[in-house]
Amino acid sequence: MPVMSQLFRGLPRAKVLSSSLLPCQQRGSRARRPASRRPSHMSPTPPSRCYRTASALLSYILTPPQVNSILKANEYSFKVPEFDGKNLSSVMGFDSNQLPANAPIEDRRSAATCLQTRGMLLGVFDGHAGCACAQALSERLFYYIAVSLLPHDTLCELEAAVEAGRALSPILQWQKHPNDYFSREAQTLYFSSLRTYWQELIDLTNPGDVPDTSEALMNAFKRLDNDISLEAQVGDPNAFLHYWVLRVAFSGATACVAHIDGADLYIANAGDARAVLGVQEEDGSFTAHTLSNDHCAQNEDEVSRIRGEHPPSERKTVIRQDRLLGLLMPFRAFGDVKFKWSIELQKRVLESGPDQLHENEHTKFIPPNYHTPPYLTAEPEITRHRLRPQDRFLVIASDGLWETLHRQEVVRIVGEYLTGVHQRQPLTVGGYRVTLGQMQGLLEERKARASSAFQDQNAATHLMRHAVGNNEFGTVDHERLSKMLSLPEELARMYRDDITIIVSQFNPHVIGARRQEA
Repeated sequence: MPVMSQLFRGLPRAKVLSSSLLPCQQRGSRARRPASRRPSHMSPTPPSRCYRTASALLSYILTPPQVNSILKANEYSFKVPEFDGKNLSSVMGFDSNQLPANAPIEDRRSAATCLQTRGMLLGVFDGHAGCACAQALSERLFYYIAVSLLPHDTLCELEAAVEAGRALSPILQWQKHPNDYFSREAQTLYFSSLRTYWQELIDLTNPGDVPDTSEALMNAFKRLDNDISLEAQVGDPNAFLHYWVLRVAFSGATACVAHIDGADLYIANAGDARAVLGVQEEDGSFTAHTLSNDHCAQNEDEVSRIRGEHPPSERKTVIRQDRLLGLLMPFRAFGDVKFKWSIELQKRVLESGPDQLHENEHTKFIPPNYHTPPYLTAEPEITRHRLRPQDRFLVIASDGLWETLHRQEVVRIVGEYLTGVHQRQPLTVGGYRVTLGQMQGLLEERKARASSAFQDQNAATHLMRHAVGNNEFGTVDHERLSKMLSLPEELARMYRDDITIIVSQFNPHVIGARRQEA
């Protein structure tokens, strides 16, 4: 379909691999096994395996160049031109990076500019039970958001061009690392579903209507999840695509997306990824301002919401051991039709599906106490924040980061990296007994860390180095970092989760001017 390739013209050909779906198919679906929220220096669970991990940790020490090679393999930086053709941008640029623990990595990331509205989109997608759903979100969600933000008249022009077979202007300009692939095989299917969506938007809106950003984000999340479900139910004549849409639907992914346009920052979050704002105080220090809520058992409002959606007889079973039906840790997610479809629908779809799906025990398993589906939703929680000059950067990351570092520590590390100013806090040793010689060593190590902070040219990489390499005293320990990065695949997931980070830096001068104009 010629118009499809024109709409998706923002994707470089070299980055669209013919075998792009294969990395998600190297292994069967993997059940979500979140790392427990414990300090990074503590022993992994289960304790019975400690004898294996101890020997593995002592087996190989990476050199500093080898450590850097691993940490920087997936880093990406983008700087927004000072003048983008229409107006000055409130976003100076962003840095992103990923570090796998699962093999293959189940996280995905996306970044793009909406060419029709000039807003910037940044997103982190944390997959579970495989990477298929997170992969689909990384390719599709931003298109649904961009279409939802288009005014009625522009949607009509888009549909008219498709009908006439005319060239289309791309609606997104992607910023992608070469490893961030797109699935060429599924683009026709994806375009067909997207077109159906904008046709419905045309019918539901009137000439002159300008979409509300919060409503657009909400509609995009819910509609894409609905399309993922519908595509799996309908199937596809192409055996490969039929298998793929079922893989997407039966796996799952959380999503945390930022839309930045001028001084307006919107966060749409479904799941346990997190968005945190770095605010610079008058004394130069940085404080953390959280812009999203984790949708999990630690969120009392989420627990109340889920229990209120099901009969009183399920009060003790709908959430067990801090998991949805005793199985799923995030309480909002895309895909995961095992928590949304009726048992009858699941059986019917699986019976008509390809043989490969029958070999997957995860897809055939019905959750316990499954009486009144759906139990899971992809409806996002929307937060709007009016940017101020003191709002210097935004960190969006999967839970793999927040499990290892507190949000305030994250903001301090990034703030010091971006400004080059290191706040000298009193040295703490966390209750440990240390000798005078050890204290001197810690002070010397902190001094060396300050002088070597700029070995990283990417803020996300610098933050990742701390997340993986911090010791009990809060400093990067090269030996620990080396051991953590050299863990074999079967052990790495016992210590940490996949980590995906996007750090976006704001332009305070532009933001201040925008606020004055408003």
